[in-house]
Amino acid sequence: MSNSTLSSLSGRTVLVTGATSGIGYETARQLAERGTTVLLHGRTAEEARAAADRLVATAGVREDQLAFYAADFTRLEEVEQFASAVVAEHPHLDVLVNNAGMAAPERHTVTADGNEIAFQVNFLAHYLLTCLLEPALTSDPGGRVGRIVNVSSSLHRTASISWADPNRARRYSRLAAYAQSQLALTVFAADPRVTAVSVHPGVCDTALLPLYAHQGVSPVEGAAHVVRLCDPAVEIVNGAYYDREERVDPAPAATEDRTVRRLTKLADLLVGRTA
Repeated sequence: MSNSTLSSLSGRTVLVTGATSGIGYETARQLAERGTTVLLHGRTAEEARAAADRLVATAGVREDQLAFYAADFTRLEEVEQFASAVVAEHPHLDVLVNNAGMAAPERHTVTADGNEIAFQVNFLAHYLLTCLLEPALTSDPGGRVGRIVNVSSSLHRTASISWADPNRARRYSRLAAYAQSQLALTVFAADPRVTAVSVHPGVCDTALLPLYAHQGVSPVEGAAHVVRLCDPAVEIVNGAYYDREERVDPAPAATEDRTVRRLTKLADLLVGRTA
């Protein structure tokens, strides 16, 4: 689909986490090319600035359409600072794209916050960020509520959440740890406190490719499925799960009220939030 056949998204503000490479960068580019103001998140300020500069230089995006922020998701304190800066500078957000992610390492690794690293980076940091951005996502004077798009994975179907040992300290497998983080992100989309969907963008040729296959489609193609769900013209049902463009049933656990409540309680505990 050419840009000329796509509707304009000017006047809208979208935050994309993990926007410095892969699907996140291409999502930011496609949104900006349709007129969106895009807030780019990177692990470091240098990476985020470089992504913004690249969009201006190579995609013809205007500099005033972009803002960039840094937060290392292995440090929840930085997530809190990031959220505070966004709310202060952009009091209304139309969409939050929770995209930043990592493959679980070969060896069991725990962050300074005490959480298994993939569970924190892929899920807990996004959970905390989403909660802290709630004022911006619900601030539209017309009553329009912002939406959240969680970039998840079909591997969530292979997962279970280890409730008694979410850090998987007793029995660690990098694939199980990664899949658990993706299941948690998918379950979070069904949280009634947010208007959210999750999407598997397909097997794409990114840093996560080795978890899936030897080859994949381009990040451009994967990002198009994410961008589609950012468009207000596309109606969504809270908690829905998409495999690329097709709405399909997620893993059964992802829609269980009990699982949603249990995960919320666990996440609040692990990120230090109180009810």
